[in-house]
Amino acid sequence: MGVKENIERVRDKIAKAAERVGRNPDEIRILGATKKVKVDRIRQAIDAGLRLFGENRVQEGIPKVEALADENVEFHFIGVLQSNKVRKAVKYFSAIHSVSSLKLAKKINAVAEEMRMVYPVFFEINLSGEETKSGFSLREFMENIEELSSLKNIKPVGLMTMPPLQEDPRPYFIKLRELLEEVKGYFGRDFKELSMGMSDDFEIAVEEGATIVRLGRVIFGERE
Repeated sequence: MGVKENIERVRDKIAKAAERVGRNPDEIRILGATKKVKVDRIRQAIDAGLRLFGENRVQEGIPKVEALADENVEFHFIGVLQSNKVRKAVKYFSAIHSVSSLKLAKKINAVAEEMRMVYPVFFEINLSGEETKSGFSLREFMENIEELSSLKNIKPVGLMTMPPLQEDPRPYFIKLRELLEEVKGYFGRDFKELSMGMSDDFEIAVEEGATIVRLGRVIFGERE
């Protein structure tokens, strides 16, 4: 199947998942995860109506952002972000989904202040405690929440997580949704996004409140 057909099939699955729980499918945005995806394939997704994309690596993403500057699209950064890449990430990407520590939040805040902007971020929460995954533990997040909410040049818009591959993802999605409700008072009314759900579990994520699903393989096929 081509990219357009894949997107149509994904949209249908999202609509059905939303319908099952009484949600409006228009509340859910598809982020096309473009790691190792060439620009011509991304253009096919744009032609099919996709407007939001995500990259895992700053250096791989920048040429794509530049090549597609003539299109009305957004690129978000969704991978592990090293502190020495923050300046380029803030310059080239519209938001960062993977703010995984207070130190990284402060670095983004400092760069955004230099650039005289308020920059949208998602806090990545490691709900499983897996050492191979980045992100705040629940305890770290709650311990640092007041300091995170005091940073003037970042605009927290929501939370992101990745459940363990071999487990039922639903409890993790439920926990992230509950956490968002619990802490939204710290961050204001724009703090409402749940970036959760990937190719294997996005329908469950939609049922549990995802507002952004990050989809690579189901849209673009297997990576090279």
